[in-house]
Amino acid sequence: MVLLEVRDARGMRAIPPMSNPAWRLDEVASAGRENLDAVHVALYDQKEDSGARAEVALMLRLGLDERSTVFDLGAGTGQFTLAVAEQCRRVVAVDVSSVMLARLQDKLATATLSNVELVAAGFLSYEHQGALADVVYTRWALHHLPDFWKALALARMRSVLRPGGLLRLSDIVYSFDALDAAARLEQWCSSLPTVAASEGEWTRADIEEHVRDEHSTFTWLLEPMIERAGFRIEDRSVSADQVFADYIARAV
Repeated sequence: MVLLEVRDARGMRAIPPMSNPAWRLDEVASAGRENLDAVHVALYDQKEDSGARAEVALMLRLGLDERSTVFDLGAGTGQFTLAVAEQCRRVVAVDVSSVMLARLQDKLATATLSNVELVAAGFLSYEHQGALADVVYTRWALHHLPDFWKALALARMRSVLRPGGLLRLSDIVYSFDALDAAARLEQWCSSLPTVAASEGEWTRADIEEHVRDEHSTFTWLLEPMIERAGFRIEDRSVSADQVFADYIARAV
């Protein structure tokens, strides 16, 4: 049994224990070495700009408003959480990394927001409370799960969304053919410096670690999972190097 802790801008509260079957993936162990490392987390906002303001603007065009409930799954340091909280009624920020959540809690301590709840859980362990969400947002987090568990995670995302609700999914997802993987991945790795010019810079070693140790999949595997989970894909964009993909989908 595990006890989840829910934290909001006012403090901490505990929710009842949930079943933790022995067969379920250990999401903390799968979270990625760097996301559990305090040094990496302290530098994360320098290394990675999620474009949160642009994402919120997109959500507003797609129906987000002051009545909306938003779930940010794999919230990390909370770039999107903090930006969207200004535009909606409730944000539930979920992450398995206590280090990431602590960083977000520090940000909330200096913010004038009272509508953000932090939940220490993952795609597979989050237990929903309250009204169904209008928006589920997840960026660069689903790749921490192998494909079997991705399928389960997507089904769980659908279960917390109201019919017609919005899924915004962005991740490292490969759209090249399997036989092209070696050349495409080497091209991606080679696009990064071997030695960082500053602490806030990704390196070739970071990309190599991602490819080797994490679970990015192909678009042609992920998209049937999204649809099988109960979503209709309305828009998909892939990067020129065929490494990143962004989806807009609706719960059906």
